[in-house]
Amino acid sequence: MNHWRICEAAYVCMCVLVPRLFFCPGEGLVTPTRLTDTSRTTNKTDTSRDTLFPSQLETENTLWLKITAAIMAQALDIDRWNLECEFNNRDHRTDLNGVDRLIVRRGQPFTVSLYLRSGLYQPGVNSLDCIAETGPQPSEQYGTRASFGLSANIDTSRWSAAVTSPPGNMVALSICSAPDAPIGRYTLTLGQSARIEFILLFNPWCPGDAVYMDNEQSLAEYVLSQDGIIFRGSYKHPIPTPWNFGQFESGILDICLRILDMSPKCLKNPGKDCSGRRNPIYVSRVLSAMVNCNDDKGVLLGRWTDDYDGGVSPMFWRGSVEILHNWETQACQPVRYGQCWVFAAVACSVSRALGIPCRVVTNYLSAHDTNSNLTIERYIDENGDLIQSREMIWNYHCWVESWMTRPDLKPDFNGWQASDPTPQEKSEGVYCCGPIPLRAIKEGELTFKYDAPFVFAEVNADIITFMKKKDGSTSTVTNNTIVGQKISTKSVGSDAREDITHLYKFPEGSDEEREAFKRANHQNKLLKQQQNQGLHLTIKVTADMRKGCDFDVFAVVTNNTQSEKKCRLVFGSCALSYNGFMGANCGFKDLLNVELQPGGERRVPLRLNYSKYGDNLTEDNLIRLAALLLDYSTGEATLAVRNIVLENPEIKIRILGEPKENRKLAAELTLKNPLPEPLENCCFSIEGANLTGGHVISERLGSSVGPGEDAKVKVYFTPTHSGLRKLVVDFDSTKLCHVKGYRNVIIGK
Repeated sequence: MNHWRICEAAYVCMCVLVPRLFFCPGEGLVTPTRLTDTSRTTNKTDTSRDTLFPSQLETENTLWLKITAAIMAQALDIDRWNLECEFNNRDHRTDLNGVDRLIVRRGQPFTVSLYLRSGLYQPGVNSLDCIAETGPQPSEQYGTRASFGLSANIDTSRWSAAVTSPPGNMVALSICSAPDAPIGRYTLTLGQSARIEFILLFNPWCPGDAVYMDNEQSLAEYVLSQDGIIFRGSYKHPIPTPWNFGQFESGILDICLRILDMSPKCLKNPGKDCSGRRNPIYVSRVLSAMVNCNDDKGVLLGRWTDDYDGGVSPMFWRGSVEILHNWETQACQPVRYGQCWVFAAVACSVSRALGIPCRVVTNYLSAHDTNSNLTIERYIDENGDLIQSREMIWNYHCWVESWMTRPDLKPDFNGWQASDPTPQEKSEGVYCCGPIPLRAIKEGELTFKYDAPFVFAEVNADIITFMKKKDGSTSTVTNNTIVGQKISTKSVGSDAREDITHLYKFPEGSDEEREAFKRANHQNKLLKQQQNQGLHLTIKVTADMRKGCDFDVFAVVTNNTQSEKKCRLVFGSCALSYNGFMGANCGFKDLLNVELQPGGERRVPLRLNYSKYGDNLTEDNLIRLAALLLDYSTGEATLAVRNIVLENPEIKIRILGEPKENRKLAAELTLKNPLPEPLENCCFSIEGANLTGGHVISERLGSSVGPGEDAKVKVYFTPTHSGLRKLVVDFDSTKLCHVKGYRNVIIGK
């Protein structure tokens, strides 16, 4: 008998005989009579039939049942479908991206409505083959292709599908992705005719996802919040700067996915790269490299000088949305220009858009260690001026922290991981940094991936200061500067500053801190800096240091010895950029004969006049104060350094009208000119997530604003979503640049 006839005979037997399969108590499993047996038509049985017992025929029984199910299963004949985007996106907390397409999070079911062309769905009778694919080269080996069928219930640990509706010609199909599936664009094939597309994101609400975070308030802040605060200024005076992350604004998610697609790793091996997108460690490292453009077609080009030809100052930006749109519309050419807080903010926007909990942090007095010896060697001249080198102490430096597990490391190193998209030093041949667990930094575990020594030095490096004399000799200078101060981030649910220094380091000088430093394999014998117990030098400032004003700063020298002291005091100031580069002189004083009686104190003022510092200030409004004290009797030198930030005037923001969804509002913006000269080309700009439609709205003044006069405009905008929103405001002019302000607005339904 040929194969066709064998199959035909098996089919006939199954269709006719299998339904008559039954079990007789005491007799075992009774097989149906043969086709030639007359009992087939009379429904009688005879004693000559074959009798098989379960102990003998367990394998045959299982096989018969499987063959029966396979033959009887009928594939669903799908005519059309509804992705139920509004319901699914709201359920998956992606509805702010819009509800015109399906955007879901991994490890969480979503529902698709299927309408059958013919017949009714019958549980246990109908089947459906499902294939989910992502990337240009889907492969089960890489985990970018998954095949699965209908199950009785959804299994959230893997790709699965189950029908949740009663029998009928409309089928509610629940589908769930694996909690470790690669994120990105997917095509899901259902049977022979249905082919749907959706976007899959990380899911910090799913316990099986590597980015799971078990705190609703934190999730609202670190994933869903579209605006925030970045701290700048100085560690003595942190200044909150508003930022519009805008991760749910129109087109932003597509741009974020394109950033991943443009990475060199994806261009070199798309299949392997898409497979790597299951792992937030891999994705955050790719983002660290792609937010800067130093090795690739990344988003931002950095510049740390006053020359911004061909672009705009980093201070120009109010949010990430305009930057990301510019990168996309300019064919992936880098946006000019960025500095650390801009790099960090864009990385935060992309991370949140993809579903990774993320926050921007600021480290004050941040060390840039270029030779990985965990020590910053600084040199000054005899006037106390810093001699520039590659190893710097930044006034502040910003990076991001992302929340995830670290199965590649020892236990208990899950949680916040530091990554730095600002291009400073190369890591594995590429300008990127991290992710590294904060706990590894705190405990000095510098063998852990990735880039632990560099981040450890940023918050924990020791500083040695040398004075280079005119004759070429050098001497060690006592210096009280300590790196890693007031590490700050925005608090959950408020605009207040949260100090997270304790997550990075033990208290300075504590036994735990020194022990952590030893564990960091710092083998160099550090020069001991003996604190001069006899003479004490500090810098004091006044409370009111506003841009445009004249004010005094003070060097305070105290003689704690029992003898008279004669000293030289050099007290100078200069403009400063936030990354430590010094500009022009803003005021200088050299006192050759400072006499101090035993127990005496001398308070030496230095006047800082706007006429002197006004044209020298950088956009950071920073001035470096340095006092150098030389003890004639011992030859010892003591250095005191303090960075001050001059305050910009406040922008007063008044909302006119009742804030409601889709109702036009006006913001009345007012700024008083604090300078002793007029302001020209004045312009106010506003933006805000779900407030300004993803755009920047600007309003220029038609005339100049004299000293002490108000610059005032009305700017109109229409909110699109209810809830707490942040209106970010910027004022710019010829003499007063990039003044920031914001106001929280509650938009009603």
